[in-house]
Amino acid sequence: MGVKPVTSLGRSGLSDWLIQRVSAVVIAIYVLVMVGYLVAHPDLVYLEWAALHQQFWVRLLTLATVLAIAAHAWIGVWAVLTDYVTVRLMGPAATVLRVALELATIALILAYVVWAIDILWGV
Repeated sequence: MGVKPVTSLGRSGLSDWLIQRVSAVVIAIYVLVMVGYLVAHPDLVYLEWAALHQQFWVRLLTLATVLAIAAHAWIGVWAVLTDYVTVRLMGPAATVLRVALELATIALILAYVVWAIDILWGV
């Protein structure tokens, strides 16, 4: 009896794999946009940078990137925990430890997402 993917983000390994690949593309697009902007504006001052981040499309892209990072991180951590924190490798306490680590990871990721939303869309 192996680890059941109850806490997996996707419905299957294939969907988790696709989510990781799509999230990596979203992250790469964000990095390219930001680096491109920095290269195109070598004498950038804070007011220009702040004005860029006040634009709706930048906030939306940033939010999409934060959500992509959250999904990407969760799938990665879940994969590591289900591969290495097992009864076979760590003994009978492994399941409790793995679930505790998963819950801590979920709480941390949710806190970061809420914090990012507050920064992006807060008043």
